[in-house]
Amino acid sequence: MNSPALGATPVDQPAPPTAAPTAGSTAPPTAAPTAGSIAPPTAAPGAARPPGWWRDERGEPVRRNLGLVVVLIALLGIGAATRPDIFLDADRLGPNLFSILKQASAIGVVTVGMTFVIISGGIDLSVGGVIALAGVWSTTVATQSFGVAGVVFTALVVGLGAGLVNGALVAYGRLVPFIATLAMFVAARGLAARISGKQTQTVDVAAVNDIATARILGVPVLVWILAAVVLLGWGLLNRTTFGRRTVALGGNAEAARLAGIRIRPHTMLLYGVSGVCCGVGALMLTAQATSAQAAMADMYELDAIAAAIIGGTLLTGGRGTIVGSLLGVLVFSTITNLFAVNNLPTEVQNMVKGGIIVAAVLVQQFPFGRLRRRGPTG
Repeated sequence: MNSPALGATPVDQPAPPTAAPTAGSTAPPTAAPTAGSIAPPTAAPGAARPPGWWRDERGEPVRRNLGLVVVLIALLGIGAATRPDIFLDADRLGPNLFSILKQASAIGVVTVGMTFVIISGGIDLSVGGVIALAGVWSTTVATQSFGVAGVVFTALVVGLGAGLVNGALVAYGRLVPFIATLAMFVAARGLAARISGKQTQTVDVAAVNDIATARILGVPVLVWILAAVVLLGWGLLNRTTFGRRTVALGGNAEAARLAGIRIRPHTMLLYGVSGVCCGVGALMLTAQATSAQAAMADMYELDAIAAAIIGGTLLTGGRGTIVGSLLGVLVFSTITNLFAVNNLPTEVQNMVKGGIIVAAVLVQQFPFGRLRRRGPTG
């Protein structure tokens, strides 16, 4: 008998035992179910569906932002109850709402830059000092001699330079962001006082002062500037690789480095963005006051951080939205307006703000995801 060729498969040899079960044997678990057997739970028609985007992590920013909208509506309701002559009067309501938006404009611009820094896992305590330095430097007699272009250019360059110094100290000097930016805060305030001689510098350029009073389509220019910065910040964070790298850096810096992200240059740019926002904020505050001084923008760093936290930005980094930060700014500005129109003391206002900050942090730490997993999924 001729043996089959080496490597060939015999055609008259029975199939191996694993090819098919013998008569009367039970099919293996991976085989198709036999007649009368129960289908796996995932294939049953009545099985629970996985939660949609609204209930999982993708819907978390939307839920938080809607919650802030509800808070704003409640604050307006409080205003209608306490001062109906303002909040229920059509002639006075519009100007009062524009007053809230104008009050929120400068701190809103600064909060946009702060949001980028916090999402990356950092912090910027220098924004108040940088605003003062940019405002004073841009309103010196020598700078104002170049007109509106000289004032705007100086404010933006000073803000950018201070931000890049912060970024260099954090990224290349390996300083803790808290220490690096706190040092910049102190140094910037001191330099602003030295440049101004501890005096208030009046703005003589009419085009700069007009920023606070001019309107476009009935809306103050300050509000248009805030809207433009928010839109640019939103697009930068959500529609560019710069934004995705920022979130990745805040989520896990080591994983971001292993993924090829250049951590140090990116960190410098983030603080540079915050510095530019401080320069824009300095111009807005200078226009509103028609002057600049070393004590301007007091406590702005804490207000910006608080607004970002209220908006859902994690202090540990890795999560945050520009829209949420804007809503946080509007919440604080509305509270300030309510206290002002009701002639309530500033001390009570600060206590209320502190309570809101603590409540926002506690809400961020609450395990909502665990409750959603325990709840019904149908």
